[in-house]
Amino acid sequence: MGSILQSLSKTIHFSIAIAVVLFLGLFLLNGGFDLDRIFWSWLFRYIHVVVGIMWIGLLWYFNFVQIPNMGKIPDEQKPAIGKVIAPAALFWFRWAALATIVSGLILAYLNEYAHEAMTLGIGSGGGRYTAIGIGMWLGLIMAFNVWFVIWPNQKRALGIVECDPEIKAKSARTAMLFSRTNTLLSLPMLLTMVAAQNLY
Repeated sequence: MGSILQSLSKTIHFSIAIAVVLFLGLFLLNGGFDLDRIFWSWLFRYIHVVVGIMWIGLLWYFNFVQIPNMGKIPDEQKPAIGKVIAPAALFWFRWAALATIVSGLILAYLNEYAHEAMTLGIGSGGGRYTAIGIGMWLGLIMAFNVWFVIWPNQKRALGIVECDPEIKAKSARTAMLFSRTNTLLSLPMLLTMVAAQNLY
């Protein structure tokens, strides 16, 4: 077990293997399953939750851990954050955001509420569609911020893209403010998504 846990790749592969065994056990021992809309809806919900955890987890890492503690790190150690850790975290952050949006839209399509949700339930009875719709729109706004505001500004702030020191400082502030905006929107977004699944 020690050799598995010492490698992230082996750990993830073993985790996937356990999940597959559990999936097969849960479904096959209960009479099997069909590759129908219910199955695909379940699969994309699972994917949506997994990548959503990665996205919001990294958003909260940046805002609860990295940004507040950067001032406490000695100057000679800051390049390790800016050149190694932050770019790696931003890679997973932005692709998890995209995967969350894509899997969520596929899930809405499979469950036949994409139109009702995107129109916030107007003319469709509201309630669940309004809640999930607000969550979807907040998620879209947050993903837009990730790809079109935070990431371009972080590239300048981290020196991935060369620019003047003045622009670099301004870009770092812009990236931080939009990251904080996403943090602000994250709890309302999660509330509406959970409410849509559990209160209606």
